[in-house]
Amino acid sequence: MRLVARRIGLLSSLLACFGPGARGAATEPAVPAAAEFAGLAYYARANRALPPPAAGERRVVFMGDSITQSWGDVERDYFVRRDRINRGISGQATAQMLLRFRQDVIALRPAAVHILAGTNDLAGNVGPMDLEAIESNLASMAELARANGIAVVLGSVLPARDFPWRPGLEPGPKILALNDWLLAYARQHDCVYVDYWSAMTDGALGMRPALALDGVHPTAEGYRLMLPLAEAGIAAALRQGIERR
Repeated sequence: MRLVARRIGLLSSLLACFGPGARGAATEPAVPAAAEFAGLAYYARANRALPPPAAGERRVVFMGDSITQSWGDVERDYFVRRDRINRGISGQATAQMLLRFRQDVIALRPAAVHILAGTNDLAGNVGPMDLEAIESNLASMAELARANGIAVVLGSVLPARDFPWRPGLEPGPKILALNDWLLAYARQHDCVYVDYWSAMTDGALGMRPALALDGVHPTAEGYRLMLPLAEAGIAAALRQGIERR
């Protein structure tokens, strides 16, 4: 029991540091991370207030972590649109996103979902995660989306030579391996892969300094580079969705 209590305490501490509200503004006050692993209540009020898609509206939900959440803070004009919904939560790993995927994506009835995830898994935010487990969570989110008629955009994990909150892990090679898997999965399962990594790398497994605040989170310039890539991927995914009908 003592060992279990210690592990729960460690998990609570990690989530308190990297959970909802750790980076970026939110649409409503964060629920204490130790009290709710997946952040199920984080966007609950915003989801209830969101009207159904209007006739002809092709809504897109952005699912992710602090990189996605902060994207909403930087590109406010983009995410104020009715058809672009940001559901990023700082610090989250893919297991947490998978748990809230039904209410924060499927229930919002989007035409497409943009999934950008994996950084915090590789950092071990909620404990050690091997590539197979990360891939399984990403595949499950994509399968849930496709089963509900939602087109899928899979964003590559952004380049990072190190994680400032968890130094010494040398994540670069694992990021490359995970991105190779994302590309192969997208080709095999009618998803669209957006290669942010190639556009942002410094050529040595890290992100170009002008594009990164801390080697991981994009600057405004970084997000300006990412946005047209995201929009091109979304347009391709929406076209695929129409063709499948």
